[in-house]
Amino acid sequence: MIGMLVLLGLVAAVVLTCIGIYNTLVTLRNRYKNGYSQIDVQLKRRNDLIPNLVETAKGYLKHERETLDAVVKARNQAVQAGQKAAGNPGNSTVMQGLMGAEAELSGILGRFLAVVESYPDLKANQTMLQLMEELSSTENKIGFARQAYNDAVMEYNIAREKFPNALIAGAFDFKEATLFEITAPEEKKAVTVSF
Repeated sequence: MIGMLVLLGLVAAVVLTCIGIYNTLVTLRNRYKNGYSQIDVQLKRRNDLIPNLVETAKGYLKHERETLDAVVKARNQAVQAGQKAAGNPGNSTVMQGLMGAEAELSGILGRFLAVVESYPDLKANQTMLQLMEELSSTENKIGFARQAYNDAVMEYNIAREKFPNALIAGAFDFKEATLFEITAPEEKKAVTVSF
């Protein structure tokens, strides 16, 4: 009888441990998904600013049509990649697509800002100044949101790799989440807004 109680106690302890691990992994997965949603909000904000920047600059940059078109194209690709990533933020393939699109957009924005620098009237335009300030602020917020997301992903990945968590993670298909890293050297340079 005592042996049976001990065995039942061990089974109950194992089951409760498994439930605790499962719940912890679910919590951590939801935490990194929430972290991505914060990035998504800021990316959308930046993507909403870009058409206003382009429209404001169009009158001044008549000879820079290729640059304006490249900014719009890169923005649209980043929006599409962001929408895919929002559906599954931990997926490696989608996150790689998003990182590539964001790197492309950052590089083109850098070139756009360099072109803007060479037009004094445009630099002095009040609307352009305000949009550039908002863009700079949004870039900072994206950086903070990316850091929070990466911290949540790291915490989740560590928890799912630990023993015995790895057994539960494997049994319930808790896949490794992907960090939102800066891979392109031009993206590591901050978007500089100076007037």
